[in-house]
Amino acid sequence: MSDKRQGSEIRDQGSEISAPAPPERASLAYENHGFLNSADGRLIRIVAEYLEPLARFRREQIQDTVVFFGSARFRGRAEAAHELELLENTGSSQPAPSHEQPASVPEIAAGNATELQIKRAEAAVEMARYYEDARRLAGLLTQWAKRIPTRRHRFVVTSGGGPGIMEAANRGASEAGGKTIGLNIRLPFEQAPNPYITPGLNFEFHYFFMRKLWFAYLSKALVVFPGGFGTLDEMFEILTLAQTQKLAKKITVVIYGQDYWKKVINLDALVEKGTISPKDMELFQFADTPEQAFELLRKGLTENYLLAEAAEARTKSQETPADTEGALPVVGEDLMAGLTLDDFLGPELARTSK
Repeated sequence: MSDKRQGSEIRDQGSEISAPAPPERASLAYENHGFLNSADGRLIRIVAEYLEPLARFRREQIQDTVVFFGSARFRGRAEAAHELELLENTGSSQPAPSHEQPASVPEIAAGNATELQIKRAEAAVEMARYYEDARRLAGLLTQWAKRIPTRRHRFVVTSGGGPGIMEAANRGASEAGGKTIGLNIRLPFEQAPNPYITPGLNFEFHYFFMRKLWFAYLSKALVVFPGGFGTLDEMFEILTLAQTQKLAKKITVVIYGQDYWKKVINLDALVEKGTISPKDMELFQFADTPEQAFELLRKGLTENYLLAEAAEARTKSQETPADTEGALPVVGEDLMAGLTLDDFLGPELARTSK
């Protein structure tokens, strides 16, 4: 057989073989969930936990926040009786085992309560008070902040979004008619955000460090209620940033409940042993009532921010040419228009600041 004839037969056989089916259309990279949830997609997930909250804060016109920390292991069981239920873990939606729950009055009277349950019952009464105090303080702060004449929302009450003190803070702000933020974290056990968070400001993070960033980034003040490891972690992190001057702002830190905290940590011993400076004790203040805590917050926020912003706005307005018709208003220009120092500080504090 000649080479010419053999080549012709090969071409004829090849023409009878059908072409393979085309592959399915490839997914877009940002729609590829396998990639996004892989180790290779980690950087994109981290950036998303910065950009997505930032976009929402801008849309909701949030300028800054006041963060509330405190125990997430207690939640209200029957508000009228001020009974509390202990949760299985921090932020969990499941209750702890019955033998760990605070004893009820009938159980104590009948002698059916263990020593642990009796101690938990005593603690439950104390925590019920802190719950109500956090709720009231958040309400007082929100009512005051709503009176600040600015286009954006100032000093918005923010919590970790869970139960306990976090719920109390969001609840007080919501009842006062303000926006309130919940920065939740995804945990390996069942959990849920508390129902008082403003829907558009309900967040859930995968990375603890990104959640911490948003706690610190917008906050102008911190209120620390009694709590456990998580509360201690957040409190000392902010205090360390303030101590080392890594915060590009002044932050007011109020530690609520002296009796609790002085039993838990001995900060004076740190000064005595030379591990912190005596001036580091000025980084925070103690408060024992919602009214006292509110006055400390109002004074700090006003002196550190509102007065400085108002002075800057007045300076800018004096430098602006007289013919400004149609121009956009200077940011913060109307911050304290028509209001006096007494409106923000109160007459007592206003007198001492002059």
